[in-house]
Amino acid sequence: MKLNTLTALMLAALIGGSGLAAQSALAQTPMPMDEDPLDDRSRKRLDRMEKVVRELRSIVFQGRETGVPVVVQPAGTDAQMQTLAQRIADLEQTLTRVNAQNETLLQELDGARRDLAAMQSRIAPLESAAAATALATEQEAARAAEDPEQAFARAAGLMNDGDFDGAEAALGDFVSRHPDHARAAEANYMLGRAYSVRSAHADAAAAFIAAVRGYPKTSWAPDAMAELSRELVALKRAEDACKTLETLAARYPKPPAAVAKKATTTRAQAKCAA
Repeated sequence: MKLNTLTALMLAALIGGSGLAAQSALAQTPMPMDEDPLDDRSRKRLDRMEKVVRELRSIVFQGRETGVPVVVQPAGTDAQMQTLAQRIADLEQTLTRVNAQNETLLQELDGARRDLAAMQSRIAPLESAAAATALATEQEAARAAEDPEQAFARAAGLMNDGDFDGAEAALGDFVSRHPDHARAAEANYMLGRAYSVRSAHADAAAAFIAAVRGYPKTSWAPDAMAELSRELVALKRAEDACKTLETLAARYPKPPAAVAKKATTTRAQAKCAA
């Protein structure tokens, strides 16, 4: 059986006999009828002590009869331990539940991230295509609204700046939009030179032929004929190259020195008759 600390101390006093002797002496001491030495608080305390003494006597006598040892333990310890154990168990259950929820959330988050990455990988090409289409549409609208002279000047500027890819695109667009413009022949001449840079010999030859059609009396026309003969040699059309050089000499008998030198070199490459 279990007792609290205060009970144990009083039990020791009781077993020693002092508690009972004190109680007996107290009970046998005569009290004046007109005086009450105990106030209400003291009387209640004494009543509690007497109650405890009676309980202790009962416990001691029960212990003697049964032979079960008396165990001294602070009051309420079992209940407190049980309450604490229950709280710990509740906390462990809560922690387990929270961990499981966190694991589920992490899995869902990983899945959402994968879905987002997959969506972005599909959207990115679409966005790029849409942007390219929008840009092309804007450029097309700008070219359509552009004055032909301004368009030619822009294309020629790209050619002079060495931007052959840009010049090729701009010149090709010009001759396509304005085939009958006064600048169309010269645009074809510059377009042929742009094609030559990347060794597009067939395209270059076609552009030079379009440039010299009608044998214009311009400063660039002799060079266009000489360039045409070079492209024909590259295309393994030596006979046509030689005929072009003959036409060059007939149509432009006094070409610039650079053009004459280019024609001489090409004639040797084509193995033209003297």
